[in-house]
Amino acid sequence: YDIIIKAMHEYTYDWKPENYDDPSQPILKITKSSLGSFDWCPKKYNFSYVQRLPQDQTEAMRKGTVLHVHRENFFDEFDIKKAEDMTADEVTDYCTSLMPIDEYFDISVTVASFEAQRFIDAKAEDKVEEYLPVCNEGMFDAEILIPRGPYKGGAWNNKEEFSLKRDYKIHIQGIIDRIFQENGGYIPFEYKTGAWKDYKATAMRKEMAFYQLLIENAEDEVLIKNGLEPNVPVTHWGWYYPASNYVFTEQVKLSNLKGIMKNIAKLIWHYEHEVYPTKFFMKTCSHCSYFGLCDAAQEDSWAW
Repeated sequence: YDIIIKAMHEYTYDWKPENYDDPSQPILKITKSSLGSFDWCPKKYNFSYVQRLPQDQTEAMRKGTVLHVHRENFFDEFDIKKAEDMTADEVTDYCTSLMPIDEYFDISVTVASFEAQRFIDAKAEDKVEEYLPVCNEGMFDAEILIPRGPYKGGAWNNKEEFSLKRDYKIHIQGIIDRIFQENGGYIPFEYKTGAWKDYKATAMRKEMAFYQLLIENAEDEVLIKNGLEPNVPVTHWGWYYPASNYVFTEQVKLSNLKGIMKNIAKLIWHYEHEVYPTKFFMKTCSHCSYFGLCDAAQEDSWAW
């Protein structure tokens, strides 16, 4: 594993396409979060990832970090052999006992109840061996080739077809919350600590498609390091929002995977042209850490 990682190119967000042919220069790094940030607002992406300007840590960020650690620890500590002989009520109590008592305990109790029922169902279906994730908070790295194109455009360029100046090898990286295995396929599963809204489905499919791209392009050694077997397909993906008691799974969609490749090409195009336009949304821009730095946000026509 270490040899594979060391053999990869150096990578960075502060990437210069004009230096691509120089082997001593790093290639572009893309993560699920950086691509999502670019999709949300290219200007914010530039401030945060290219210029590396600091931003305020919000309560939502802190909450997400704490609860993700709780969930990771839960699966590390859950003892299947101990739980197999428990009654339903005892399983619920056991799951609750694995959750720290803190300011987010209300959400942790919801998660404990969800996991208890999931274990009870797995036991009833004689699928206890599929209860625990095969990968719990795994770090994945891969290098992929983004073709020159052409690609279909979007609202950002009046739907005009666009192409890159060349093919590019890039580095993709991400920490996947959980990966389960059922019926011979892998199911990456994302854990979110905010409230579920139906409009989030599109963004979630983009996130999960990025994870699929990452898993399917990772070297065998990277997969094995994270508890996965090479050549096992990603067949489904899903997400869990305990604050809304919402869980969802579906079969993977090829259209979403193709969409991620186009989004990556779109990001590269903006690097090539050194342009990062602002997307303005009244309800969100006012809470952005970079509001005071954004020239577009200070325009009189945007005042409210």
